[in-house]
Amino acid sequence: MTDPETHVVADLQGPVTCRRDGVSAGVTLVGAPADSPGETLILTIIATVPRDLPGTLPAARVVALDGQRCRIESSPREWLLLARAIYAHRDVGTTFYRAIPPRPAPWKKRLLWRLVLLLAGGRLGRRMLRALRGS
Repeated sequence: MTDPETHVVADLQGPVTCRRDGVSAGVTLVGAPADSPGETLILTIIATVPRDLPGTLPAARVVALDGQRCRIESSPREWLLLARAIYAHRDVGTTFYRAIPPRPAPWKKRLLWRLVLLLAGGRLGRRMLRALRGS
């Protein structure tokens, strides 16, 4: 039976990377969410991080408890944290670009920028570009 005061924030499939953040005194968990295996979930927990939390977990579940407490569960261990805030971000770039592929640049524009970069590579070309720009 589940406790009504708990709420599963995230279920991450492994491997899950745990990055300590010295600036905000927290940890960032990065992994694939169990409900969307092709995506990446970035979960930032602002809290004092236990020293024995490893850099990589095989899988993880983050559960928000009553008050400001949360628990990171990863078989066979769990860590209890006093979290001031929890932020979840889904990287949907792969899904987005699969639905809307990027448009290739027109050949005239590609030719123009190749020419500009070629000119910028030499002293005379840079002088010509400055003269065109008016400086």
